[in-house]
Amino acid sequence: MLLADEFFLIAHTDSRGRARLNPVATGLGLAAALLGELVLSGHISLNAGLVGLVDRRPPADALAHTVLDHIVNEPQHQAVRTWLNFLAQSAAGSVGERMTRNGTVHREESRRLLRTSVVYVPVDINAAAWPATRLRALLDRPEPPTVPDGLLFGLVTATGLTREVLWAAGPRAHHRLSVLIAALPPPLKELVMHTEAAVGAAVLRQ
Repeated sequence: MLLADEFFLIAHTDSRGRARLNPVATGLGLAAALLGELVLSGHISLNAGLVGLVDRRPPADALAHTVLDHIVNEPQHQAVRTWLNFLAQSAAGSVGERMTRNGTVHREESRRLLRTSVVYVPVDINAAAWPATRLRALLDRPEPPTVPDGLLFGLVTATGLTREVLWAAGPRAHHRLSVLIAALPPPLKELVMHTEAAVGAAVLRQ
């Protein structure tokens, strides 16, 4: 499962697909995950607060391709925070639609007065709960997690979802989590840092 898809499942309830975070934090976390997918695939890099293009060849995933096209076509915008804020506006819907296409969730619309709300309900509750369960189990293992899992840990922490993963964990797990995030490669550690700062700034504006 792709990084943003796993973050999406952790950030929403297993049964009804309701967001656990406010919409801004959810969007920023998903935006960071989409950028993270491109870093992990070698298409972009992050350094000193800027997004750098590494490989303009289209990724296999259609949504990743769309995000990369935005970056390629807007070379005047390089700030990580700019891309986080831009992608956050549509990230929940974009990732939700990707997961609908791959059969992980199904889309439900409800109308109230003049507003239409959309939720993405998991097809399989156990599969929806798996990313958080899997991360929790990784903290009990002596071997380090993969880099994508380390980044997922970082984004969970940056957006305030730690309790959803570590709800029954002790101090040792919390300490190991901080060590794992600190050991991320510099571009990914920077992505986590900018995501946490963007979420904090959004909270202050509310």
